[in-house]
Amino acid sequence: MENRIHNFSAGPAVLPVEVLKEIQQDLLNYKGKGMSVMEMSHRSKDYQAIFEDTKNAVKRVFSLGDNFEVLFLGGGASTQFLMTALNFCPENKVANYINTGTWATKAYQEAEKIGKKAHLAATSEDENFSYIPKQFNLSDNPAFLHITSNNTIYGTQFKQFPDVPEGVPLFCDMSSDIVSKPIDVNKFALIYAGAQKNIGPAGATLVLIRKDMVEKLEKGLATMMSYSTHIKKDSMHNTPPTFIVYIIGLVMKWIESKGGLESIAKLNEEKAAYIYDCIDESNGYYKGTVAKEDRSLMNITFRLPSEELEAQFIKEAAGKGFSGLKGHRSVGGCRASTYNALPIEATKELSEFMKEFKKNNPA
Repeated sequence: MENRIHNFSAGPAVLPVEVLKEIQQDLLNYKGKGMSVMEMSHRSKDYQAIFEDTKNAVKRVFSLGDNFEVLFLGGGASTQFLMTALNFCPENKVANYINTGTWATKAYQEAEKIGKKAHLAATSEDENFSYIPKQFNLSDNPAFLHITSNNTIYGTQFKQFPDVPEGVPLFCDMSSDIVSKPIDVNKFALIYAGAQKNIGPAGATLVLIRKDMVEKLEKGLATMMSYSTHIKKDSMHNTPPTFIVYIIGLVMKWIESKGGLESIAKLNEEKAAYIYDCIDESNGYYKGTVAKEDRSLMNITFRLPSEELEAQFIKEAAGKGFSGLKGHRSVGGCRASTYNALPIEATKELSEFMKEFKKNNPA
């Protein structure tokens, strides 16, 4: 496609060009069916085939066995903050959280809002969420331990997931680094991710629930807030986000075409290195905001010598075709999000722009 900019947005984020082209080709008339996927009944035979194809693609990419349920829900990760606590934290249990940033904080607070006992097993708030805690302390009677694998705003990422005691389920919000590297899915009892970072457009949430957790679900919950509802109806109690699910399937097959998660991970490491090397070699002109060992490969956060230079950097970058480099409004600075679909050429060219900007704008 011509005139494509380098999209470093944190989300909704860049999608693979190959996927966009396939969507474009089939938009008005999907595979000769005479209508768009957006117009299909979710109960129709044609859409059911798309839905099952997407579920199977998810299972292949994650190497999922039959011990996981795959759900496609609405409401984003923010609804999952509520649902996880509501469904899996009975009166005599305590929801445990490792707090590593804004979204982890919100998950913890959501449990408190609905009257659940919530415990901070660890937090990095003492240093402005600039690192990942390496130790944690569970409460008595833990219902689960919840983590956020990658912190979109602050730019940290778990390189190793916590080892929880036997019998304590590990829950994970993987919204911003899902399918960016191989993981041992069986380590987790529940994984969820908003689609808009790495696997599709905004509007759907992928949820993976280990089947042994189903018997632990709370009873008598509001219909749409119960995982039981969505498991029993295969994500179709009400109309699911049909078009987004179709796109998720295309993205999963795109990942397979690139060699799977191992190949994707290698490419993500190479992409991030161009920018991190530029930061580290700038003699302090560009300053990373997190501990080096905890740097995210998805969201690279950094500061310049002054806010004025940051504003100029973002403005000049936009003029060169680099979009989405402004840091989150809550922390300021700059942020380059390098999700799976971002071409490696984008990070190469951004690193060259950063070097040129430093040369032309000494502190």
